[in-house]
Amino acid sequence: MKERHSFRIPEFVAELGKQRIEGFPVEGFVYGEGPRHPKLMLIGEAPGETEALGGIPFTGRAGKELMKSLASIGLTREDVYITSAVRSRPYRYGQRKERDGTFTERKYNRPPTKLEILAHAPVLDFEIANVRPELIVTLGNVSLQRLIGKHAKVTELHGELINQPVRFLRDLEDNEYGWTQEAYTIVPTFHPASVFYRPSHRPALESDWLEIGRILEERNGLNSIDETEQIIIESRNVNGT
Repeated sequence: MKERHSFRIPEFVAELGKQRIEGFPVEGFVYGEGPRHPKLMLIGEAPGETEALGGIPFTGRAGKELMKSLASIGLTREDVYITSAVRSRPYRYGQRKERDGTFTERKYNRPPTKLEILAHAPVLDFEIANVRPELIVTLGNVSLQRLIGKHAKVTELHGELINQPVRFLRDLEDNEYGWTQEAYTIVPTFHPASVFYRPSHRPALESDWLEIGRILEERNGLNSIDETEQIIIESRNVNGT
């Protein structure tokens, strides 16, 4: 079994991300986590409160759902690289009614804006280029559209195998994305938190993960055949037959 070395973005990339998102209503900065050259790269939306406080991706309620999905295909957190389109928690202020009838103001999670996604684009671009996963799984519309454009909808594409270039920021001053020369293999699925507010998504989510597991098994089988053929070729060369 190949040894998997962990990957962490260098500090200059993290600092760039922090600088580019200054002034937006966000907090914290969460590094991606996992091995280099993993079976899967999972790309979420943005950290929530738990992640922003702890600095580890997908450790809150949605993270528990994600770990269940990974377990359903025989994987753990250590097998995959986990990241998100935005690395700081986007928040909004709202009021919460307490038991005594009074209201307190607190921060609530919200989806990241287009400009916040653009601010952290170089961070995700660096990860994709350097982690080099076998398969990318996008979790929800934000990460799916970040990679292949606003036309993409997870409700239409979930569970499908997509092979194409992905969007990246050519220059730090750009406001529009370019396309990579290299094609990547992507399977979109629903964000794990979607089952909390839309339980009807659960059967599709579970089916998507079984399909992801099938794709990985098929790819691993092809890799094993290639490795066996290479061993036979090398043996023939050595023996002269």
